[in-house]
Amino acid sequence: MNALETIEQYCPYCGEPIQLLVDCSEGDQEYTEDCQVCCQPMVVRVFLVGEDVTLTVHSEGEAY
Repeated sequence: MNALETIEQYCPYCGEPIQLLVDCSEGDQEYTEDCQVCCQPMVVRVFLVGEDVTLTVHSEGEAY
């Protein structure tokens, strides 16, 4: 696994595909990032288990 991974997801607001650059050296993370297409803020959650990276995105305020 590289320290930086590019992961494709879909924006929870506009549904467009987006690419997120994840720093895997930081371990599990949660942060807010604006969609590259519609500029809405989304919550990004990153989970690292061994070599596997799991990433979820949610609209701000959405319960998860």
